[in-house]
Amino acid sequence: MPTSSTTRFEILPSNQPTADSIRDNILANPGFGKHFSDHMVNIRWTVDADWHGHQVRPYGPLTLDPAASVLHYGQEIFEGIKAYRHADGSVWTFRPEKNAERFRRSARRLALPELSDEDFIGSIKALLAQDTTWVPTPSSDADECSLYLRPFMIASEAFLGVRPAHEVDYYVIASPAASYFKGGISPVSIWLSSHYKRAAPGGTGFAKCGGNYAASLAAQKEAEAHGCGQVAFLDAEESKWVEELGGMNLFFVFKDGRLVTPRLTDTILEGVTRNSVLTLAKDEGLTPEERPISIDEWREGAASGEITEVFACGTAAVITPVGELVTENERIRLNGDGGNDVAMRIRKKLLDVQYGRSEDKHGWLTRLV
Repeated sequence: MPTSSTTRFEILPSNQPTADSIRDNILANPGFGKHFSDHMVNIRWTVDADWHGHQVRPYGPLTLDPAASVLHYGQEIFEGIKAYRHADGSVWTFRPEKNAERFRRSARRLALPELSDEDFIGSIKALLAQDTTWVPTPSSDADECSLYLRPFMIASEAFLGVRPAHEVDYYVIASPAASYFKGGISPVSIWLSSHYKRAAPGGTGFAKCGGNYAASLAAQKEAEAHGCGQVAFLDAEESKWVEELGGMNLFFVFKDGRLVTPRLTDTILEGVTRNSVLTLAKDEGLTPEERPISIDEWREGAASGEITEVFACGTAAVITPVGELVTENERIRLNGDGGNDVAMRIRKKLLDVQYGRSEDKHGWLTRLV
């Protein structure tokens, strides 16, 4: 379905597309981030010509000068978004304008050029027009397969001076993804990092850039060494306030119907799923609160039964119940039945909208194909 935002893209079809049989085998068991579709998007920016050269071209290696700024100074940003196949065969994505908005915020913080909604959403539509067959078809309501889309921007200028690059490239690649939870959803154990911080005030914590994730990897290794699947970070100033996980936002369900999540600061990434959960909470009769929550409140609320559920959310896993918080000295577990009813109820509502199984009351879906 051509639109003004997609017709500007020059299409260079792959002359070696993946064979149908090979692609079908990949889609039957794609894993996550291991296989990629036949094409990718590229738009180039230069200081004297702005954005230009819109292309959909065959997926393949990039050619970068060894002096490319991104390799030396980390000037890059990215996004994560999914494409969902509905029962009628059409393909949709979820709130892409929110990802486009966050992409611009990240670009401003990293001194990169800002990309318009038209180009951001148009690039996804242009790619999907070529690679529609790479979007998996769910076998049932429990099958959460999708096509994961990775828009990213890198400073490609060959220059070793410390200044914003004068040449930048934007790309979109696509990777089929299986259900995040094979064999059912299980509450995760989370390690509380006491030695490492994810972000500091005035830094890049609110931006979706690689440096934030690289900075979390040592803490993630520490978590795995303690038998935990994720790591939680406290604030850098007082080591008192809960912020987020390495790649997900946190929510706390209170027995009186409040749903609390840490208030956004410049150290916390504004998740699209987080924002959607806050809206759906109101639909569920819950009272959402965005405010600081301390590690002491988590500990005491879990012990008293005041906090009945804790869950994390993000694009990849959607919503993940938290079973326990592990520290160097204790294990903080909830003093309830562990049913995670609120988390599972909101999770189902979110997925039903994304896969077209329920009415899109909030206008969150955008059709791609």
